[in-house]
Amino acid sequence: MRHRTGYVTVVVIVAVLSVSGVATATVGAAPVGPAAQQQAGGSQQQADGACDYTALYEDSIDSVVSVQQVRGQGSGFVYQTGGNGSASYVVTNAHVVGNATDVTVQFRGGESLPGTVVGTDVYSDLAVVRVNETPGYVEALPVAENQTEHGERVAALGSPFGLEETITHGIVSGLNRSMPTRLGFEIPNVVQTDAPISPGNSGGPLVSCDGAVVGVNTAGIAAQGAENIGFAVSSTAVERVVPSLIETGEFTHPALGISGTGVTPAIADANDLESDRGVIVASVNEGAPAAEVLQGSDRVERADRQFVPIGGDVIVAVDGQNVSTSEELASVLLAETRPGDEVALTIVRDGERMTVNTTVIERPDPEASPGPNEGQP
Repeated sequence: MRHRTGYVTVVVIVAVLSVSGVATATVGAAPVGPAAQQQAGGSQQQADGACDYTALYEDSIDSVVSVQQVRGQGSGFVYQTGGNGSASYVVTNAHVVGNATDVTVQFRGGESLPGTVVGTDVYSDLAVVRVNETPGYVEALPVAENQTEHGERVAALGSPFGLEETITHGIVSGLNRSMPTRLGFEIPNVVQTDAPISPGNSGGPLVSCDGAVVGVNTAGIAAQGAENIGFAVSSTAVERVVPSLIETGEFTHPALGISGTGVTPAIADANDLESDRGVIVASVNEGAPAAEVLQGSDRVERADRQFVPIGGDVIVAVDGQNVSTSEELASVLLAETRPGDEVALTIVRDGERMTVNTTVIERPDPEASPGPNEGQP
């Protein structure tokens, strides 16, 4: 085991016929095997760059499960196991388990075993289920240590529409996407793929040709004109969030306590900025440490047929790491900081570049925790 313990809504694939595998998303504001084989150099990536999907499937599918609860079903994969039929931990999506505390986990061999939901995190749409007696043939899938790359070949494994043991394939189409939700927040650092993701795929692994999990399938878009646009929670988020869910049942997300948006050419022109990179601070939460060092916008004006913030600091780096977009800012905070950490923000204020220090705070819980297909990607 190799774990390192403005807003345009499109029609998105949702579960039908009691399948809850792919959530709603909003666009604009779903031989590998044991670690020993990995360490021995086992890989399904052929010398010519092709991927042996047959071998990849056979070596991975024993670790892929169906997660079922009264309101529907999705997929999942074994993240950690003690071996010899002992307890294991299955990773799936938070929207797959919904508000359930107990689920049924079905393995490839036909075993339907009770599972206990030990932790959920709606901000990353991840959940962990404990199965006390795991079939002996099951191994944990390794999670990728490094972020995947554009164009990398991948496969999505799961049970679309209840069709168990299904594989679809494609490439990594995009990285570091932010996926807005109906609850008003965004899931950062999401992987985009053209591997088809259908209802029932949610929670299943998106794997590379060497069998490492590069993402957890969470949503697919089914709008007119959209072809094979799917999303997966990144392996970076998995390795950040899941160990905490196993240990404590929750994950505390970091935040700065600000509302901001990425600088666009229109915002840059309206504010006389030299660059259209960075995140402009629209407002700062009263009482947040950042309120003592950051200035928000004082008004909005219409420019290029849109309203843009005027004034406000522009964040361009966190602890020396450049951030060009709001997606990058969210990803850096998730991957590199924890509540209570002090961070140095490089900002542009009134045309001058400066550094201010502030303390990362805990992101407040969302107002509601939806069940399957109730707005959570």
